[in-house]
Amino acid sequence: MKSIADYRNYRAFIQDYYEEKKRSSAFSWREFAKRAGFASGSYLKLVSDGHTRLTADGAEKTAAAMDLSNFEHHYFLLMVEYENAKDDTKRKRAFEEMLALAHANKVNVLGGDFYTYFESWKNPVLRELAPAMPGARPLEMAKNCLQEISAADVASSLVFLTYKGLLKRDRNGHYHQTRKSVSTGTMDVVPEAVRSMHRQMGGFALKALDELPMSERSFSGLTLGITKRNYNRILDELAECRRRIVAIATEDDDTDQVYRLNMQFFPLTKNLHLESEEPKRDSAPEKSRRKK
Repeated sequence: MKSIADYRNYRAFIQDYYEEKKRSSAFSWREFAKRAGFASGSYLKLVSDGHTRLTADGAEKTAAAMDLSNFEHHYFLLMVEYENAKDDTKRKRAFEEMLALAHANKVNVLGGDFYTYFESWKNPVLRELAPAMPGARPLEMAKNCLQEISAADVASSLVFLTYKGLLKRDRNGHYHQTRKSVSTGTMDVVPEAVRSMHRQMGGFALKALDELPMSERSFSGLTLGITKRNYNRILDELAECRRRIVAIATEDDDTDQVYRLNMQFFPLTKNLHLESEEPKRDSAPEKSRRKK
């Protein structure tokens, strides 16, 4: 069975634990539940299948029933806390505790590296900027960032990027990218880190709208009335658009400036077909497709 640090979903860990025990004995979900002190013999099966969840007390009982070590026991409880968290702040705190616990026990957490990468705007910006400024010191790079960043933060990010293989440094001290692009699409990235990145970049976009001339930034928008079928088609089109943009951006090895492209597509109303019956209007509201 894989190390517990290879899991973020405690349900998957319970399922794999059960299957591992089942392969070598007559272990059953009923016996598993009994060991943990649950009245229902199918309770842990329901948890594993996602039909119910463990409480904090239930997590303690289940961890004890699995005879987890001190590290594994604590890590399992944090997985349950992470899964049960009601908001991103609590989920982020639980995951950071998982990372700290794993680090203290010299264990790598699945997705941990990319959690750190996507948690702050500094890492992707410096991954692009450092190779474009061969021989530059951290202070020079910091001065070329439009957002405030210290030389110490630049140095720390460069160490992380190099150590994790996202940048490499040659004998002359120049940085080079090890891959053309880094996307969340092919990586096991913690969603809270990605949302944190989107929040930061969204704030920078508002700042750019107010502070940069139109010759240096492009903002546009559409307000559309669509069906679910067309929503999925538009998502496919946006994905293809991103792919083409990445291909264009990576055609040249040189970089003049680091840019951020935000693509946002979200509802402005409730789904009309999921609402309760309401009196129909005489005429449908006009659909706005005016470009802003």
